[in-house]
Amino acid sequence: MPYDAEIIVVGCGNILFKDDGFGPAVIDALNELSKENPLPENTMTLDAGTGGPHFVFSLPNESWKKMIVVDIVQFGADPGTIRVFGVDELPKGSYENVHSWPVNQPLHDLSKVCKVIVVGCQPESVSAPEIEMGLTKSVENAIPEAIKIILKEIEV
Repeated sequence: MPYDAEIIVVGCGNILFKDDGFGPAVIDALNELSKENPLPENTMTLDAGTGGPHFVFSLPNESWKKMIVVDIVQFGADPGTIRVFGVDELPKGSYENVHSWPVNQPLHDLSKVCKVIVVGCQPESVSAPEIEMGLTKSVENAIPEAIKIILKEIEV
């Protein structure tokens, strides 16, 4: 599937591991919102699950101008706190998927092709390797703020 859009909003994470499902939950909420208020034609949303680093970030499209990555990031704030990171601002060692694959390098490589930002949420609980579906209340309550930031970034 070609991801042919100027702006791509990518939700990353695994819904099976509690707050790690934040990125996909934001994409679901954004898609629901866009049914009544469509996103600009140059914008695409994508629930990348756990495949973002390997299947999306490493296969850039020449049409991409901006990628907005939505995911949990351990940055020492209160659970549910949202922060926008540039790829150079991601806390060292704090942005890896649950299989301990570093995500920073693919994002750094991608940032040479298009603008990349990460809308990061401080998780309260990541249950991996135990399966526990559903976000904690603090992270669930952060979804509207993340959507507000994304809409501002895509100039809606």
